[in-house]
Amino acid sequence: MVFATESHKGTYVPIPANQEEARKVVAEFKELLESTDKLWVGQNIKYDATMMKWYGVEMQGPYFDTMITHYLCEPDLRHKLDYLTESYLNYTMVPIEDLIGKGRTQITMREVPLEKVKEYACEDADWTLQLKPKLLSMIDEIEVTELYKTLEAPLINVLRDMEYEGIKVNGEFLRNYSFELADSILAMEKTIYQQAGGEFNISSPKQVGEILFDSLKIPYKGKKTGTGQYSTDVEVLTDLSIDHQIVKDILEYRKLSKLKSTYVDALPLMVNPRDGRIHSNFNQARAATGRLSSENPNLQNIPIRDEAGREIRKAFEPRDNEHILLAADYSQIELRLIAEISKDAAMLEAFIAGNDFHKATAARVYGVAYDEVTSEQRRNAKTVNFSITYGAGATNLSRQLGIPRTESTELIKNYFTQFQGLKNYMEETVEFARKHGYVQTLLGRKRTLRDINSRNGLARSTAERVAINTPIQGTAADMIKRAMIHISDAFKKEQVRSRLILQVHDELVFDVYQPELEQIKAIVAEKMQNAIGGLNVPILVEMGTGMNWLEAH
Repeated sequence: MVFATESHKGTYVPIPANQEEARKVVAEFKELLESTDKLWVGQNIKYDATMMKWYGVEMQGPYFDTMITHYLCEPDLRHKLDYLTESYLNYTMVPIEDLIGKGRTQITMREVPLEKVKEYACEDADWTLQLKPKLLSMIDEIEVTELYKTLEAPLINVLRDMEYEGIKVNGEFLRNYSFELADSILAMEKTIYQQAGGEFNISSPKQVGEILFDSLKIPYKGKKTGTGQYSTDVEVLTDLSIDHQIVKDILEYRKLSKLKSTYVDALPLMVNPRDGRIHSNFNQARAATGRLSSENPNLQNIPIRDEAGREIRKAFEPRDNEHILLAADYSQIELRLIAEISKDAAMLEAFIAGNDFHKATAARVYGVAYDEVTSEQRRNAKTVNFSITYGAGATNLSRQLGIPRTESTELIKNYFTQFQGLKNYMEETVEFARKHGYVQTLLGRKRTLRDINSRNGLARSTAERVAINTPIQGTAADMIKRAMIHISDAFKKEQVRSRLILQVHDELVFDVYQPELEQIKAIVAEKMQNAIGGLNVPILVEMGTGMNWLEAH
């Protein structure tokens, strides 16, 4: 442990390797670390607070986190300590490799002489403390201090507690499923070889390209890579899969292989032997829109749309028979926020009436009665609803829907005729960004757009898409973060045994003590629906329970 209370000074506290001895040393600092009358300055302080919690120390804050405050000022830049000290204090920190080396000869920190370790460690605390005045003036200058104090800072301990809880994963279920997937992959392999007229390495992009475009003579429309290879990325293959079964099968093979290696085989290895649970790390300063991201393992990328991916969710279970999983999901939150932020009358009307939004969109765009909308029209309208704010043009839409470009152009034209408020919002937001150089969410999160006035057309149009999308995605991110804080406060106040254990995009997952189920449902619904007050659009929260995550979802 290292403490710094003034510039260029630090105090290093060596911790013995023996666990019991280590606990004794930490216990000496318990009262200090749990005190709330000091401001704790740290770089990614959630990590420190989590380590302390494993040692029985419950840090309360208040916190000034240099990583998060910089993230609020510059969400698209890097936020590591060495980058911050170089950028703002003109100081280059000692790289860790200077102490422990790298490669085969790398040693552990315990093997480094004390004299060297104390200098290196104290530097971390000292420069973090020195960054505080600079970052404090930066968040004041761009007016995100309030957002930091009321949203990002209180979220630190909510995420710490969520990570500390972890989630129970059934390793045996995943091991059995791994055998199933291996059989499916093998069967898919044979099918591909039959169609290709021989064996090749399906995992090699180079060999896949040669088989598809040289041997099978499938027309190749893309550009070759720098090394003269055919591109076989997912976009190229998805286009071709509509007309060529072998391409469809290669995509399926890749998907199953990735599921098996990334999740089914990897998750059981990530279970903590101390408590039999997986403790993912939720990163507060990664996604520029304000969304949380998850790593080690990434639980936000488990596919939900296909059966093979959904199966993985069955492995996530409540802690014991007295508990049940509760999943609470914001329904169509981004579309509702588009309606709210753009103030589009037709969109607001559909949500306030409680109609099926995609069906209501289709009725307007195709000029038919609500009850006469076909399932294909609804599907097309749904794709347009979700694509339009991501800047999807006619070409992109025609590919997604499998319709001619003229038809998709007409669809977009009709869409904007019906939703004039949305069109105005998009134009006004881009105009605001051009003038001010940034856009912001309803709660005041800002994102600088350096290319909004670029002479480069591609860079400029990308910045325009980001400008339109960020206030919506960012407000949705702010909303669920605020809900998490309010739910956590309510759980503490009511002293419940249930716990928040996961956040995945617009969904929260709880490990609920069964006698508390109705009480928890009421808290969660109320806090999620009212996370941001004064909205015109109704916020809908859907909930489900089950003895695994798939059942609950």
